[in-house]
Amino acid sequence: MNLMTEVKGNSGMKGFKEKFRLAIVIIIALWIGLAGLYGLLRPISNGCIMTYMYPTYIPISTPANMSSTKYGLYLYHEGWRKIDFNEHLKKLSGIPVLFIPGNGGSYKQVRSLAAESDRAYQGGPLEHNFYQEASRSLGKGGVDTDVTGIPLPSQYTSMLDWFAVDLEGEHSAMDGRILQEHTEYVVYAIHRILDQYKESRDARAKEGSAVSGSSPKSVILVGHSMGGFVARAAIVHPHLRKSAVETVLTLSSPHQSPPVPLQPSLGHYYTHVNQEWRKGYDIQTSRSGRYVSDPLLSQVVVISISGGYNDYQVRSKLESLDGIVPSTHGFMISSTSMKNVWLSMEHQVILWCNQLVVQVSHTLLSLIDAKTGQPFHDVTKRLAIFTKMLHSGIPENFDWLRESPVSQQSAHVSNQGLQVPGISACPSNVWNNDGLERDLYIQTTTITVLAMDGRRRWLDIQKLGSNGRKHFVFVTNLHPCSGVRLHLWPEKGNSTPEFSTNKRVTEVTSKMVHIPSGPAPRQVEPGSQTEQAPPSAVLWLDPQTMHGFRFLTISVAPRPTISGRPPPATSMGVGQFFNPKEGEKVFSSQSLIHSMYSLKDINLKEDHPLAFNLTFSVSLGLLPVLLSLRTTGCGIKASEFPVEEPGDMETSRLCRLRCFPPVALAWDATSGLHVYPNLHSETITVDSFPALWTSSQDSERTTVLLLVDPHCSYKTSIGVSITAAAGRFLLLYFSQISGLSVAVLFFALMRQARSWEVDLPIPSLLSAVESNLRIPVPFLFLAVMPTFFVLLFSCLNSQRLPPTISFIIISILCYVFANGAVIVLISISQLVFYIVASAHVFIKKRWQAWEGRFCFSFLQWLFNLSSTLSSIKVVRILKANSLLITALIAIALVYFVHPALGLFALLLSHAVCCHNALSSHIRSKELFESGNGGIPGSVQFNPGYDGELFNMDEKFTSSPESRGSYGETQLEIFHYRHGLLVLHLLATLMFVPSLLAWLQRISIGQIFPWFWDSVLCTGVILHGICDLKPEFNFFLFPVPGIHSWKVRLSFAYLVAGYFTYISALALAPYRAFYPMAAIGVVSFAFRIIQRRNIEKGETYRGSRKHSHRH
Repeated sequence: MNLMTEVKGNSGMKGFKEKFRLAIVIIIALWIGLAGLYGLLRPISNGCIMTYMYPTYIPISTPANMSSTKYGLYLYHEGWRKIDFNEHLKKLSGIPVLFIPGNGGSYKQVRSLAAESDRAYQGGPLEHNFYQEASRSLGKGGVDTDVTGIPLPSQYTSMLDWFAVDLEGEHSAMDGRILQEHTEYVVYAIHRILDQYKESRDARAKEGSAVSGSSPKSVILVGHSMGGFVARAAIVHPHLRKSAVETVLTLSSPHQSPPVPLQPSLGHYYTHVNQEWRKGYDIQTSRSGRYVSDPLLSQVVVISISGGYNDYQVRSKLESLDGIVPSTHGFMISSTSMKNVWLSMEHQVILWCNQLVVQVSHTLLSLIDAKTGQPFHDVTKRLAIFTKMLHSGIPENFDWLRESPVSQQSAHVSNQGLQVPGISACPSNVWNNDGLERDLYIQTTTITVLAMDGRRRWLDIQKLGSNGRKHFVFVTNLHPCSGVRLHLWPEKGNSTPEFSTNKRVTEVTSKMVHIPSGPAPRQVEPGSQTEQAPPSAVLWLDPQTMHGFRFLTISVAPRPTISGRPPPATSMGVGQFFNPKEGEKVFSSQSLIHSMYSLKDINLKEDHPLAFNLTFSVSLGLLPVLLSLRTTGCGIKASEFPVEEPGDMETSRLCRLRCFPPVALAWDATSGLHVYPNLHSETITVDSFPALWTSSQDSERTTVLLLVDPHCSYKTSIGVSITAAAGRFLLLYFSQISGLSVAVLFFALMRQARSWEVDLPIPSLLSAVESNLRIPVPFLFLAVMPTFFVLLFSCLNSQRLPPTISFIIISILCYVFANGAVIVLISISQLVFYIVASAHVFIKKRWQAWEGRFCFSFLQWLFNLSSTLSSIKVVRILKANSLLITALIAIALVYFVHPALGLFALLLSHAVCCHNALSSHIRSKELFESGNGGIPGSVQFNPGYDGELFNMDEKFTSSPESRGSYGETQLEIFHYRHGLLVLHLLATLMFVPSLLAWLQRISIGQIFPWFWDSVLCTGVILHGICDLKPEFNFFLFPVPGIHSWKVRLSFAYLVAGYFTYISALALAPYRAFYPMAAIGVVSFAFRIIQRRNIEKGETYRGSRKHSHRH
């Protein structure tokens, strides 16, 4: 008795642990999911200005010798007046630009870019300023070619003619076939545009009009979203004319992989196009290795512009050109670091955000050579113009602030080949030092400018730069040259000519870099005091730059009549000699995790460093932090005071008159620079992609440069935003979670198959998933081991290792989340089956009780009629071969309609079997519990063709024991088919986006599905049909010298799970179809071999001794 009690207690404790383990995983998944959705669904303020236009779309006719197509080509015209289309086409003489819309996009989305391009052409180039510009060094033949000296045009010589393709708003991001059709039409559109220019030129010549210049030989491609990838695919298309495209600009376009990589054909097409691009930049050689020609894409420049962290549809990592386009022919830049933009924007906003559209329009117009009227043919010049027009002069890496020889050398070299150009002086037509009233001599390490007073301030570098304060930083809202000038002096003097050539005064004003400033404070009335203005420029001087000089002067412009420019409402400038080590703050991963529930406070006292270099050990792209700064003092009182004291509002108001608003500059290796002006309380995030297989060590950390007024004291609070972190997790690792969910089901099926092989009851799908979560052995073997395989694979192939610790942690977290999502899906589906089966049993019982009543006689007649129909030979043949019929229907749908419909047919077959088995189990359980054996009229539910899934050793009788065993057998059937159903349900869901795109195209004609998709789905169907019988739960492969070598299905599922796990880590979840289809094909081949062996008289016995428990 005590032994039985102990056994029951252990069993109960074991069941409690299982439920507790499942509950923990579900809670983690739901918590991350709900918090992430809350963070993602919050409204976004992007700061963009709307673009307005007067659009007209002129259709471009299709030549008579071309067959009609469902797509179209249009020319954009800006203006409200009505025009004659034919006459307008005759006047075409600009530079052709083709806009390619993205997934579900419209050709009308070209209107913002085209309208601003027309305004830019009419208004001329942007006003020149004297801020530092970025430049790029291109390595050619081992020699760095500096392109800084390439000037920008002073006026535009040719306008841009914007064309746009009408792709019927099809969803090219969801189907590889659609993507290929779009590529083919874009190739035709490029040729049609070039031919149209020739036709227009010939028409003008025929009418006797003046014809000058030559027709364009190439078209500039501008693609949004998937349109950017279509542009690249068109360039490597075999039918495209040579040199027809030399410049490509993409907006929020995924280049590395599809944003939703669920369909195999989509992944294959991406792989094919990217391989062609990699080969396109290789020198063409003969088989003997001799030089044949330059690379096929040697003249093609590609620029990718990303929308930053607010673009939820396409992440910056996918928009990168690394490994596809060499740095000598293109680069990727985020809108957050674009000159004159500095904003992150949503996926569609990037098309109409006026700040970005204006900058892009002027950039494209600057590509035109004034001599030829055509875009520059030289790659170096085009890339230099893109660099100078899009990149700012802010160094993207702040490591140069550290005190080390290496970092000092990197002060002039930033990430990705960007470098600071040489120092140049202000033009001679601006004011000079001779007009200044009198000099000021600064005795403190901090200098403040509060007005345009026309004075020169002298700073002794040796004196003020002692005690390790060898760096100087200056922030201001005054414009360089017109508002402020800075010089380095070898010794005290009055003017430059007083010194010899080797001791010449050096002007460093051009080293000021522009940063975005928040809204300037409004001045109530002239002369009244306003809040301190936000800085709009910053200048850094390191010891290497100041070496050999004794003095630094800061000259502020005099009154506006002398400087030539109106002063801002309030003028500000703060400079400081500082020691970078005093401003270094490192936040470890432990402190960031701790800040999730307890904010980390840092008190900054007055006279603190102006620049703080904050290093976060975990990327802010994964763990965004809420950074808030509250002013606690600004020299008004002798001692600092807390904000909570009475009169804090007055103190805060007074401090705003003296302290400039803080500015944060965050740098990330993937997405570049992010600037946060007027920082008081802001969530700092970057669009990085850490902890990936392909991630670099630099992507694991984020550097933030914080500029704060040294005259004021602050209370700084830093804490990880949980909702933002959860949202970023879902965005970044959706592809991994999708693939890992399939791997979880493979591992669960492995557990079920293994139970059959060792003659144990088949566990439920929930129990199988729970068993794989047990620590330590199952969890380590299934969750951790694949990550070590990835690291080993990287070492063997001499690939760059990912950040090991974070890679393993994030992979395991994604695996746990995938388990939670799968458990929720299993629980919901199982609940639905139980509800439907219980209702079926209840209705069946009531039907038997009501049989014979008059009111049901008609229904009884219908039932008898259906029984009569079912006895017809054809119907009996169909019922006897229901599996074959299901397979034929599903495969026909896969090849001739859409793969998802064939998988839906397979799901229906699984659902019917699961329902029949569960209904039989519930009915048998009721009869067993009631002990009612052999009652006339009692009905045993038959699962149809699945009733013979198990090779039973005993015949079914009406004894209670037999009914109990039969019910348990039906429950095992349900567990087994339920696992197949959920696995194939995920496979079907992966094709649902493609199905939606297919449904959109029904009215405009259809073509057969992509053959490779159909082949893989056929293998999945064979897996669902051939592996539904557990007695065939292994494969036999003859090996010479060995009688028979058994490869169990459990081992096949284990390998499939590992392959899917690794594919998910490679952001290719669509590869889960490979092992699924492979198992189906091998099972089908094994069934054919087995059938032939049986026909020869050989017997087949399953490995299981019993079909059910006794």
